[in-house]
Amino acid sequence: MSHDDFAIEPVKGLPERPPEGEQILWQGRPNWWALTREALNLYWVAGYFVLLAAWRFATMVDQVGFGTAFAASSPFLIMGALVCGLLMIVGFVQARATVYTITNARVAMRIGAALTVTLNLPFTQIANADLDLRRGGTGTIALDLLGKTRLSYIVCWPHVRPWKLRRTQPALRCIPDADTVARLLADAAEARISTPKITRTTPAAAVAAE
Repeated sequence: MSHDDFAIEPVKGLPERPPEGEQILWQGRPNWWALTREALNLYWVAGYFVLLAAWRFATMVDQVGFGTAFAASSPFLIMGALVCGLLMIVGFVQARATVYTITNARVAMRIGAALTVTLNLPFTQIANADLDLRRGGTGTIALDLLGKTRLSYIVCWPHVRPWKLRRTQPALRCIPDADTVARLLADAAEARISTPKITRTTPAAAVAAE
């Protein structure tokens, strides 16, 4: 189900051209700010360093005065700003390197900044799709896979449903206009699965005549 994508893409986001009859319905990528905020826990990290600075300031202000206490606590704020800046860079790079694709037959996810991997997830292997819609219209669509299909949480991160470690659920993470994309995915999957497969068989009489 996975493919290491080192070659030049013939179609953006896909390791090879779609087969005849398969059409691309939607392509997109995460909103980098939402990805940084939610997947990389930007606010929690910033709050941690602010808490450290406040604790250092509160424990020293009675002994050395306001100015000295602030100077002693400011390194935590500086370190916090640097770490948050690095997280934003990581979030931006991850978002730019990602391409999510929905066709009339599958979901494809080109993910990874350092090591690019493309996941091909046919609708027939997707049991369920859950939408986590956030304020502003961004949201995450998590895909629950059927049967014995297993994916690595570490390889797929951050394009996974958080904390689903035992059974990894790949996810279209922090995408804009997620509600519309979820409806498109549902309609495409329903149409694909309900379409009967027609196979041509050769009548026994015709075979005997040959």
